[in-house]
Amino acid sequence: MNTTKVPSRADQQLIEHAREHGFTVTGKRLSGWRRHGLLPANAHGGGLGRGRGSTSQPVAASFALVLALARLAGRGKRPADVALALFGEGLPVPEPTVRAAFRAAVDAIRLPGTVPGQDVDEKLDAVDSYIGRGGQAAVMVPARARRVDEQIAAFFESAGVPWPPKELVPFDEHLNDERLTPQGATLFAADALLTGSAPLPLVGALLRGMAPGRDANPIASLVETTVRDVPHSPVLGPDDSLTIPAGDVRSVLRTLAETASPEDLAAAWHAAQGVRSWAMDLCVRTEAELAARAPGEATTEWWISRQLPAGLYLLEELRTRHEKATTTALSALLLLLQRETFAELDRVQEGLQWDLAQTPGFLPPPVRAFLALPSATPASS
Repeated sequence: MNTTKVPSRADQQLIEHAREHGFTVTGKRLSGWRRHGLLPANAHGGGLGRGRGSTSQPVAASFALVLALARLAGRGKRPADVALALFGEGLPVPEPTVRAAFRAAVDAIRLPGTVPGQDVDEKLDAVDSYIGRGGQAAVMVPARARRVDEQIAAFFESAGVPWPPKELVPFDEHLNDERLTPQGATLFAADALLTGSAPLPLVGALLRGMAPGRDANPIASLVETTVRDVPHSPVLGPDDSLTIPAGDVRSVLRTLAETASPEDLAAAWHAAQGVRSWAMDLCVRTEAELAARAPGEATTEWWISRQLPAGLYLLEELRTRHEKATTTALSALLLLLQRETFAELDRVQEGLQWDLAQTPGFLPPPVRAFLALPSATPASS
């Protein structure tokens, strides 16, 4: 017996629409997309007359979605990734599906060696044990970035120019010359993820560890002297830890996935994509200049960025060889968290010099535009 279900008239419209644009879509595929929340149901449009039942029509959004789904969806493609790809293209994928996909990106954050039910200390011990058994530790400086740094140093040294410039030395007080190892950085990241707390001396040590071969690190020094410069800050804990947000950061990110407006999620998504484009383009342009033995604008921007917070974004993008929808979603949520954190800092701490963040190279241009930093006060020095 033939049990193949004949597509409804509404679905036939979508199938024909896809065919006219060069795609083959079946009623079964439409049902599967609806089951995963990627395609809205048809809208009921009333009766056909003479007792012949009711009819329905595709909602307007379905026509564009069907074409995009025929292009993006396929065997082995996870529905959450497809939903994020649709969202990233500005297509009207149902909002609950988008939010679920952002939550899934957060849920994908796993601490190696841990199991459900462990408390914070047990989880940190498990991560430490995992690394001790030869597990993968954090990559402090990706190989590609390390090669660029080394090529810049070699070029200037061959030209008889001291590198890094000795002029940086006076800007580093060297209060803490500790450098986190990859193992230490992994534990630091796990602790910060689980507690939302980041001791500033360890942040400085992390920054120093991410800049091997550098005698002076003014930004690390600036972090290490924060407590002296901003005594009794309401956002610093008793162990000189920055405590915004407090608690497991994943919970905060899930809340953002649930509560951020679709417009904010979209803006953050495009900012995250912009950061990756900026980083990869800067890397390619710098490599080209160095290959031609003609360092120019790109090399200068690279080197300045590596001294400033922009370098953290640069290294993070170079750690990810291929762009993934879940990675972009997570980066977007982190940008939203950063924006909320800065707004909270501005609310509880007076005299913050936000104008410093407008310094060229301090932040990637897409981040600077997205954060729309709070009120700035004149820098004192």
